[in-house]
Amino acid sequence: MVAIFLRPRLDLLLMVSTLTSDIIVARDVSICGDTSLPLVIVNPKSASGATSEKWTATASDLRSHFGPFGVAFTEGPRDAIAIAEREARNGRKFIIACGGDGTINEVANGIILSGTDAELGVLPSGTGGDFRRTLGIPLTNREISTTLRDGKTRMIDAGRVTFQSHDGKTISRYFVNVASVGLAAAVIERVKSAKFFNWLPIDALRGRANFAISALQEVFDLNPVNIRIRIDGEEEKTVQTINFCVANSRYFGGGMKIAPDAKLSDGLLDVVNIGHMSSGRILFNAVSLYRGRHFDVKEVKTTVASRIEVSAVDPAHEILLDTDGEMPGRLPAIFEIVPNAIRVRVPKSLP
Repeated sequence: MVAIFLRPRLDLLLMVSTLTSDIIVARDVSICGDTSLPLVIVNPKSASGATSEKWTATASDLRSHFGPFGVAFTEGPRDAIAIAEREARNGRKFIIACGGDGTINEVANGIILSGTDAELGVLPSGTGGDFRRTLGIPLTNREISTTLRDGKTRMIDAGRVTFQSHDGKTISRYFVNVASVGLAAAVIERVKSAKFFNWLPIDALRGRANFAISALQEVFDLNPVNIRIRIDGEEEKTVQTINFCVANSRYFGGGMKIAPDAKLSDGLLDVVNIGHMSSGRILFNAVSLYRGRHFDVKEVKTTVASRIEVSAVDPAHEILLDTDGEMPGRLPAIFEIVPNAIRVRVPKSLP
């Protein structure tokens, strides 16, 4: 996998690493500077390109309040996985993901695949910011930089999902936040092209607004699906769902508290199934669903498990899978907990 990114390419060969004010910047992913320095892997396309536009200011804050670091910019899907895996194997001890939940997912995958004890840092700059919420990462670059410098290291679990890729191959991927099928996956697919509120000046507000309008559109186009589930080897059941979530963390979908009781290091995945509701009933319960009070809604069923098998009742029905805000494939899928999977830098105040 790493070899793909080391092949000679004219555009990358024309770029060189530069050392400016304690920041080593590399666009060629084979040039990431001194491995004794922390590395920031930046997805410049995250937050609809705002990450790239604001990188100079972000880097200045990070340099001032965190210290020297190296930088590598991604150019496409899975770049961050390859960079993080290679750098961790090369001895990099602290690798920071700058982007949205999808970028964090890729960096986490790279670190876990490396088999090393490299630590994950989070410099959020994306649309949803859901994993940041569970970790309690602050909002401003200066506060984030201080957290990255002075925070504590915590070992957390990850989920591993084995599924069908879009080209029909059986593959596995780790997730640190939430994986789901149903409404959430459809909303994420729609929000990728949502531009309704791109005029808003605040990234977080723009992202949440686009999530909200995309979710509303999907609610009115709602089609529940029938899936088969088997939890921890028990008898297989057929359930109807508008959204089936397997959660390692608490939030998804741009701030929806889907699994309020989820813990990052309990060795379990929280399973939440939102059964069939009419569009009107979803809207009526929207506040409860969003704020994590949905366990009182009769259509919502929850449990915890270490292994969950999910498939479509009709194998011809393609049901897409979402992992940490990305759409890597479809059912059937097997979700498993991986205890103590990765080290993460968190605020000192996090329990």
